[in-house]
Amino acid sequence: MSPASDHGRRTPAGGAFSSLAVIGYRRLWFAGTFAFLSVQMQFLLRGVLAWDLTEREGALGLVYLCFGVTMLVATPLGGVASDRLPNRRVLLVSQSVLLAGALGMGIVVVTDVVQFWMLLVASVAQGLAFGFYGPARVAFAAKLVGPDQLGNAITLSMLSLNGTRVFAPAFAGMLAGIAFFGIGGAYLVSAVFSAGAFVQLLRCPDGAVTQQASGRHPFTDIADGVRYVAAFPALRRLLVSSFFVIMFGFNYVAFIPALVKDTFGLTDGYVGVLMSASALGAVIVALSIARHADGPRAMQLMVASGAVFGVAVIALGAAPTFWTAFLVVGVIGAGATGYQSLSNTLALSLSDEGHRGRVQSLLMLSFAGFGIAALPLGLLAEVIGLRLAIGLMGVVATCACAAFVVAERAADDSADADVAISR
Repeated sequence: MSPASDHGRRTPAGGAFSSLAVIGYRRLWFAGTFAFLSVQMQFLLRGVLAWDLTEREGALGLVYLCFGVTMLVATPLGGVASDRLPNRRVLLVSQSVLLAGALGMGIVVVTDVVQFWMLLVASVAQGLAFGFYGPARVAFAAKLVGPDQLGNAITLSMLSLNGTRVFAPAFAGMLAGIAFFGIGGAYLVSAVFSAGAFVQLLRCPDGAVTQQASGRHPFTDIADGVRYVAAFPALRRLLVSSFFVIMFGFNYVAFIPALVKDTFGLTDGYVGVLMSASALGAVIVALSIARHADGPRAMQLMVASGAVFGVAVIALGAAPTFWTAFLVVGVIGAGATGYQSLSNTLALSLSDEGHRGRVQSLLMLSFAGFGIAALPLGLLAEVIGLRLAIGLMGVVATCACAAFVVAERAADDSADADVAISR
């Protein structure tokens, strides 16, 4: 699929929203926005429901563990699928699974037959769908907009993700608190948004593969993707550091319900308010980063964003009141969005088109790690306290950013030394 096709007709790059001039990408963006609305509602509802059924931080972690383990298995296969198959086909199947999960949870809650194990099944289904959805969506966006607007398109994708977080969690919390809707009704509303995403995907171009399928076993292609990353030190450093930042730092999200309801003693609605604070910070930063994501300072901005994120997570663990936490989480959202947008852009810009799906899948494995780490972190929180556990998450994320900077400088010094010797 050429960016210059009918679906790829566009205006020159430059503005914060320039990639939305590409018709096919604009349709993909709206599909993602509807999908994220549904998913963000479910993240809150799943956490609230898990807490209501068990009142244990470990149970919250177990729900995310199921999500993470499934993503760990599915994401590499999703990367192969996005390199081998038309991207829209992969996205439609994934969106169907997300829709079925939302609809199923809504029905079991409304009919009052919900049990904790059903949340685990829903987490497995969502992890499976995301394992295929994420790599295909990013690879599809890269095909539609071309290299000149890749950073802008990735940042706007993050804007749609985080923009929905401004009000989707609060909206879900509000619906959950209304007797007529409740948690079950809120799940069904999220299913409606998921159906809207499916309809938008039907209007997208096919996203055909740009090269013939290798005919090899999928696991052979996965191994090829790993070897590809291992052969490029800059790409390898980026993926390893991102893995630790996201695996540990992003886990603060899993424990927001416990922080709000147990530590601050507030109701479900405040869970959505706190999650929305993160999204507000994310949207503000994304509008600025969209103009610079394709510029020469992208790596410096990524490192700065990651450092801000890690330090803010540490501060969240020490926040004395809910409204202090609200301000801190806004900073967390800003740092997280900058880091995610720019690390994705840099990873794709360092990759050739035939490996982008697999590179993106390896980058997404950090979210599988995020889910897997949630259970031991939840159990740790039960032993040492939630505040200290959140602080440790921020420490690991901050150290990972620092280690990346040290490794990059060492690589630059080695390259300069090699040049000097050659002279």
